[in-house]
Amino acid sequence: MDYSDSAFQVVVDRNSSNGSDLGTLSPSSDSGIDGEHLKVVTAGGKSIYMVSDGTGWTVEHAINAALGQFEHCLVDRVCPVNTHLFSGIDDVERLMEIIAQAAKEGAMLVYTLADPSIAESARQGCRLWGVTSLDILGPITEAVASHLGVSPSGIPRWAPGRNSSLGEEYFQRIEAIEFTIKQDDGALPQNLHKADIVLAGVSRTGKTPLSIYLAQKGYKVANVPLVMNVESPRSLFEIDQEKVFALTINPVVLQTIRRARAKSLGFTDDIRSNYCEMDYVKVELECASKIFQQNPVWPVIDVTGKAIEETAAIILRLYHDRKNKCSMPRISKLY
Repeated sequence: MDYSDSAFQVVVDRNSSNGSDLGTLSPSSDSGIDGEHLKVVTAGGKSIYMVSDGTGWTVEHAINAALGQFEHCLVDRVCPVNTHLFSGIDDVERLMEIIAQAAKEGAMLVYTLADPSIAESARQGCRLWGVTSLDILGPITEAVASHLGVSPSGIPRWAPGRNSSLGEEYFQRIEAIEFTIKQDDGALPQNLHKADIVLAGVSRTGKTPLSIYLAQKGYKVANVPLVMNVESPRSLFEIDQEKVFALTINPVVLQTIRRARAKSLGFTDDIRSNYCEMDYVKVELECASKIFQQNPVWPVIDVTGKAIEETAAIILRLYHDRKNKCSMPRISKLY
């Protein structure tokens, strides 16, 4: 976890002998501060402790999604919130230290603990210390177990020794990432047919970061830039067209992004090309729009104001709808 942008400061106290100072507590298994006495100091506001016996991905994303509902007060610091992730918490002693610290700070504790005994210890510890808590994983696991009629394993998903299917999933993701990197920005168009998903759009519509995000989920992604007065690769129109997803964006936003990019590369106003000029941006988007109209199978996704996760969610829903030959009702082709 990157603390440079967080309201948290991690203070290592090498001289303290007081066990209540969380002598073995570490916010991350790779924090490099095991064995030190660690204190969490907040810079004001309410605190939320996120605890996981795995990577913490699930609990962190759940909290981020929930906090998204409070942007109206978070942005103006009317209700500041400090979040702190503790991953790899697989023993009760460390868990109790975190709960004790949460009680001191008046923090809320949210957890995803696959081991039922540790999850029960979390419930009891929070009740004992008077800590507001929420078990994210438990109720879902119980509901799925009831539906399937099978007891859960109680082992974190990424724990060593899990079955080989997870190992296969890992290598599938690695293969997808390697493929996606090689196929970035229109490279190797002869391999487009090997991709699961192909993204097409003008420069700076977020094709590369979106491709990498999808690749991390195990999808082989290729992206093809649509450049005015440059012929697109023929293979883009010859592959399975249901693989192709078109990206568009508001011209004002696109111009802002391009100007920021040019500035980051050290280009001054006098040497910038028409790449950043509004007239050029509009014409380029219009040219791309004509290509989209000529290929009606391609869904057109407007990425304006969307996070990568939002755009990816739309693409994956459409991708699986098409793959499974089903679809949800929709008003138009523009997303």
